[in-house]
Amino acid sequence: MGFEEEYQAFMNAHLQARTGERLRRLQEGHNQAEMLFLKQVWWPLFYHFRYLHPEYEVNDFKDGKRYLDFAYIRPAIRICFEVDGYGPHLKNISRWQFSDNLERQNQLVIDGWTVIRFSYDQVKEKPRQCQQIVQQVIGQWLGDELDQTSLSFIEKEVLRLAIRKGEDVSPKEVEEYLKLCDKTVKKVLTQLVDKKMLIPASGIKRIRSYRLGDHVKYPIR
Repeated sequence: MGFEEEYQAFMNAHLQARTGERLRRLQEGHNQAEMLFLKQVWWPLFYHFRYLHPEYEVNDFKDGKRYLDFAYIRPAIRICFEVDGYGPHLKNISRWQFSDNLERQNQLVIDGWTVIRFSYDQVKEKPRQCQQIVQQVIGQWLGDELDQTSLSFIEKEVLRLAIRKGEDVSPKEVEEYLKLCDKTVKKVLTQLVDKKMLIPASGIKRIRSYRLGDHVKYPIR
């Protein structure tokens, strides 16, 4: 299915699973900014919404409840993604409210969350930059899943480099990163292409850069 169909199925599933305040917050709190994040940032990377929870409820450090725009949750992984709009309410916020917001974020970090914030303008005008940040932060965690594969140590390190970078990598970058000669790097890159872990991104006879293939994205999905 395309984005629209998957998005509707994603939202309907969460709406049907919630009641009370959690349902109200999802109905009223999920708006254009959050939808744009999913459409322009998340979807082009993963083509699904598994492990992602909109308007996710967490315990507040003041014994109340608060809601995260999106929570990405897997075993040992908790990442909060926030999309902040710029509007009149920000100009009217008090100094104490500003401090309270910072304290709330600090408490999330203390509780083991990784917190990533984007502005609405970033999501709208620079989606590729946002995609790279998402890919890098998730890649820091999920790169370890490569250890469960039968790839060689060098192959895994090349893929970790590509995951962390979040964009195309060149043979020269791999040489410098692994301190290997160009002949060895060329052989490893060719092996990864044959295994569909990497895909040539530029060049035909002489490939100048590579990008991650779907076989690497699969564990992230």
